[in-house]
Amino acid sequence: RKIFKANIIEYFINEYMAGRTPVPCVICNNTLKWPLLAQIADENGIFYISTGHYVRKELINGKFFIKNSKDPDKDQSFFLWGLNQEILSRMLLPMGDILKSEVREFARERGFIKVAQKKDSIGVCFCPFDYHTFLKQHVDNQLFRKGRFIDEEGKFIAFHEGYPFYTVGQRRGLGIHLNKPIFVKEINPATNDIVLSSLRSLEKTEMTLKDWNIIDERELLNRDDIIVKIRYRKQENRCKVSIAENGFLYVSLYEPLTAIAPGQAAAFYRNGVLLGGGIIRRE
Repeated sequence: RKIFKANIIEYFINEYMAGRTPVPCVICNNTLKWPLLAQIADENGIFYISTGHYVRKELINGKFFIKNSKDPDKDQSFFLWGLNQEILSRMLLPMGDILKSEVREFARERGFIKVAQKKDSIGVCFCPFDYHTFLKQHVDNQLFRKGRFIDEEGKFIAFHEGYPFYTVGQRRGLGIHLNKPIFVKEINPATNDIVLSSLRSLEKTEMTLKDWNIIDERELLNRDDIIVKIRYRKQENRCKVSIAENGFLYVSLYEPLTAIAPGQAAAFYRNGVLLGGGIIRRE
């Protein structure tokens, strides 16, 4: 609990307070959960490590890669792009070739009725529904000040509750009603201003990533058959990936994407194989 609080919960709070959108499940899996499991296994003389993640593993040209699970609705590969070969080589993934409905039936047949009927988890484990309330409980309330919603030209639209309570791409819960759809485009922690715009104004055809990891550069860089996802579910876009002179990953998108939020993750695939990923930078 102490390690989790220091590494994940504090990160979660700090990202929102910096005007970014955190990805705690990505950070937890890649820097805490799997490495800690491997450490405990080492201390007990155990090589293999296993969890209930819905993913598969494949050996390609001498390197291990995470691969999409059989159950597309439960696939968790998006969260595991930061794992290294030492971890990947030790992973056993028994859920990867099983549908969630089959897992529930297995549990039911063996008498685990409560487990079989348990609802799927939603959202972040330590605040599954309302992160606003969570932030208010863990951060000095004096840091949450009323601020301005402004348009792209800097004109005042309305007041908001405080910049940490909003994310890039957000439409619902703004507390204002105009005669057209409007979205969060930019968050400025220094001024407590939030820029609102049309959805079209959010479209971007490029982004850069920090803290990235690539399993095999030959499989990802400068290829035209790469798929990028910036959300856990469904959003898939073709792109080309290269390493910029400043050391960040540069991603050129074939079609515009909206809601590219600083702090969020991007993961790269080809034919269902996870090739790597990184954290979206603020431009």
